Amino acid sequence: MLDVKLLVDGKEIALNEFVMKILGGTVVGAVTSLRGVKGDWNEIEIKIKK
Repeated sequence: MLDVKLLVDGKEIALNEFVMKILGGTVVGAVTSLRGVKGDWNEIEIKIKK
């Protein structure tokens, strides 16, 4: 199982197992489909600012 954490303005938001699977699977699927990303990655980090 993927270890998924969500932080909003530095505060960690609790995620249930379903949301962890959805977020983790979506991000991993999108990122690993990109050219240049190796299959043996260890960590993916995304930051979004507005």
